[in-house]
Amino acid sequence: MEGDSEEMSSNNIKLLAGNSHPELAELISKRLGIPLSKVGVYQYSNKETSVTIGESIRDEDVYIIQTGIGEQEINDFLMELLILIHACKTASARRITAIIPNFPYARQDKKDKSRAPITAKLVANLLQTAGCENVVTMDLHASQIQGFFRIPVNNLYAEPSVLHYIRTKTDLKNAILVSPDAGGAKRVASLADKLDLNFALIHKERQKANEVSKMVLVGDVTDKTCLIVDDMADTCGTLVKACDTLLEHGAKEVIAIVTHGIFSGSAKERLKNSKLTRIVCTNTVPVELDLPIIDQIDISPTLAESIRRLHNGESISYLFTHAPSE
Repeated sequence: MEGDSEEMSSNNIKLLAGNSHPELAELISKRLGIPLSKVGVYQYSNKETSVTIGESIRDEDVYIIQTGIGEQEINDFLMELLILIHACKTASARRITAIIPNFPYARQDKKDKSRAPITAKLVANLLQTAGCENVVTMDLHASQIQGFFRIPVNNLYAEPSVLHYIRTKTDLKNAILVSPDAGGAKRVASLADKLDLNFALIHKERQKANEVSKMVLVGDVTDKTCLIVDDMADTCGTLVKACDTLLEHGAKEVIAIVTHGIFSGSAKERLKNSKLTRIVCTNTVPVELDLPIIDQIDISPTLAESIRRLHNGESISYLFTHAPSE
């Protein structure tokens, strides 16, 4: 048959966005030069989520941008994402990729006590059941979450963008990197190696159960600019306490650099009263704190480039070590 020799029609990128972070979606859209597709995401009066996709996505390469944030909204946004994926699946999209910069429930990644749920695994199952065929996320709280999926997961890193920020906007000659806990030591050691800096570690020591932990510093920070590096800042209790510990040990100033600035609960109050010189976060989640000490790193170029590379069948590992130029 004549038709057998014809190639399959080339497909286009379709960008869809939920309500979680419209600013980031706009930045990715602008970077790629591709407009966001028309999507209506509404809530009925009984709080059910309804989705309408306003244009054809048949046989197209669909990328849905939705991040995990908020105190009340996180579950609504997760349902939005699942329903959007399912809507695309039933509308005959060729491939559906979820762009989830901050993966929801990532901290519930293991059974650390009796009868504890592994909710990150449940979220992985939900995404796959809905029809997701690929996931792009950033700085997963635990890398093993990738193993919860039967589909490809691309875990991007904010490290290249953070390295650029440290090199251009901090006093590098007089700096030392600090991990606020033992769990983040590997991340900080990697940065210290690339910047040729020393690093210190803060160890939380508990005398008794339920007693406020004492922080023990390992390393010399006297007269140094301390750069605390972590994957997320939620209520900021650990960050503020770590800052106080470093200043008590003679640090000149303390700057915190985190990937996901969640800032929930009493975070604003804590940061307002803290002695941090600056807190730097990426825009994986929207930051609505109006505080002069907050600075942001735009990671939309990295996410946009990952979409372009996935669509064209190019390697994504380049982005693990390079931040796309502005």
